[in-house]
Amino acid sequence: MRAMVSAPQPEAVEAGLDVLAAGGNVVDAAIGAALVQTAVDPQMCGIAGFGSMHLHLRSRGVHELIDFHGRAPLATRPDMWTDLIVGECEDGFGFMLRGQVNEIGYQSMTTPLTLKAFDDALARHGSRPLSTLIEPAIAWCEQGFAVRPHVHRFWTQPAQYGRIEPARVLRDHPAAAKIYTKPDGSLYRVGELLRNPDMGRTYRRIAEHGVADFYQGAIARRIAEDMAAHGGLITMADLAACATETTAPLWTTYRGHRVATNPLPGGGLLLVMMLNILEHFDLAAMGHDSPDYIATVAEAMKIATVEKDARIGDPRFIDVPQGELMSREWAARMAARIRRGEKTPVPRVNAGSRESAYTTHICVADADGDCVTLTHSLGSSSGVVTDGLGFMYNNCMMVFDPRPGRNGSLAPGKARFSAMSPTIVFRGEQPFFLVGAPGGTTITMGNLQAILNVIDFGMDAQQAVSAPRFCATSDRIEVVNRILRSTQRALEARGYPVLRHAFSHMLPLVHAIRIVDGRLDGGADPAADGMAAGI
Repeated sequence: MRAMVSAPQPEAVEAGLDVLAAGGNVVDAAIGAALVQTAVDPQMCGIAGFGSMHLHLRSRGVHELIDFHGRAPLATRPDMWTDLIVGECEDGFGFMLRGQVNEIGYQSMTTPLTLKAFDDALARHGSRPLSTLIEPAIAWCEQGFAVRPHVHRFWTQPAQYGRIEPARVLRDHPAAAKIYTKPDGSLYRVGELLRNPDMGRTYRRIAEHGVADFYQGAIARRIAEDMAAHGGLITMADLAACATETTAPLWTTYRGHRVATNPLPGGGLLLVMMLNILEHFDLAAMGHDSPDYIATVAEAMKIATVEKDARIGDPRFIDVPQGELMSREWAARMAARIRRGEKTPVPRVNAGSRESAYTTHICVADADGDCVTLTHSLGSSSGVVTDGLGFMYNNCMMVFDPRPGRNGSLAPGKARFSAMSPTIVFRGEQPFFLVGAPGGTTITMGNLQAILNVIDFGMDAQQAVSAPRFCATSDRIEVVNRILRSTQRALEARGYPVLRHAFSHMLPLVHAIRIVDGRLDGGADPAADGMAAGI
């Protein structure tokens, strides 16, 4: 197989394969597929979103991260929501506020960086223009896509513990309701065709006038006018200031493999911390998903979560002790705590339930060692569409801490911490395994388990993303229904509260590609609607 694409949407995978078959490179394929994702999974991602792109282009000597986390608008004040606090989500993914102003509506969005990132990546590393690569996305907007089960599942989930009912992002604002609901107000059913001609027209304008039109031209003016008319925070100055940041990867080693991941404000640091701790244990000897294995890995997850809450955030605004947290000495101390049987508590403020997080991911690789792993998102979507433009804005303000003086507190120009951690594992100088996932604070935990599955347990890519998973970002260990009940009883006997989910798969939705001796095999999380396919 010459090249491979893995993503949660078959339409996106096929778009990426078409680009590769026509002679495009992995960057072209990743961006073409990602643009299709914005059309066929429009609450998971969009051009007004954010993300992290990890590129290893061996043929060109390039290895870099393009960071495009959205930033709080310039009008943001640290204390603007202090009197609205209800509580904190149990997994640490944001706060619940009265009126849910941080979650839905015109104040819930950070600056839109996704389109800028796609354009920057293509300008530096692509062989096809964005105006060409956006054509399949335009077709999906204009001709419509058949609503897939995973899309419909998001639309119809119930409200939980103060969070909004997801269907509100489709219904609350008239411009969104015009697109996503039928004349009688009902939602589209699985298999029904949903068209978004307004977004198609916006994409055609971007293809004709360039990405600058979105940030400084006519589209930017439409956005700013809409924000001003509805109490939004984003202005023309915010749009003009939108810029990506290109960085070197964070590195660690794990059992002889070199691991490259993304820096802050992305989640790669947490992944490095957990791998460094777990290298002190013979996980394979414990047995996959055994009580010893789950307890050990869960403690590493909890330690990383507590450090994230206490000392990690946007390095432009806070002093993060990254050297200490990446050090082998720190990892050895944490491993010793786990060996002594210490349980790390994860404090939360008036905790509610896990907030389901919605994002998407794509992996692209070729047999020559060029690869892209890209995570991009709208958060869980603001529900806001500027009438006539068609695309939905992100709601990433919901993850900031509304309490002033904290690492994650609100501040103009600040990015919130994200668990996005697109990662590439190397054997020597050759890429061996690329992985990434959507799923809020669970992203690093899913990426971690996929890496352990491949390195410690010898799984291929599909096995690695399909194996039963667990997560510990609070005092509880959450497990899927395929974890044995005898294992749950053993964990509870050790004093661990365990939450068993009724479903067989859980967030995040991990996607991956493995490369062994020039041969590629891919994995698509069976909890979504996607696939891995090659040419």
